[in-house]
Amino acid sequence: MTAVPAPSPLDARAVSVLRWRCRRGLVENDLFLERFFTTYGERLDEGQARGLDALMALPDNDLLDLFLRRTEPAPDIDTPEVRTVLAQVRRRPSGG
Repeated sequence: MTAVPAPSPLDARAVSVLRWRCRRGLVENDLFLERFFTTYGERLDEGQARGLDALMALPDNDLLDLFLRRTEPAPDIDTPEVRTVLAQVRRRPSGG
């Protein structure tokens, strides 16, 4: 059985471009995404980038519903990459 290679890490320029593409019209989404990039930005990989790309194609209100756990991903975007990013975005910050 062949092992599946781990996704390649993104370089700083790719993370910067991805972060730019993730700017949203709702400040609530921006707050979730800013925390995500602060926490994971230095170690993002190609899989997370694919997950973010799929999520960024959604309208702002649908995205916020996902972030707030009001809904789960529709079948057309329900991939392991999207689930990973959602779990990371939804994770509560540690500390006070």
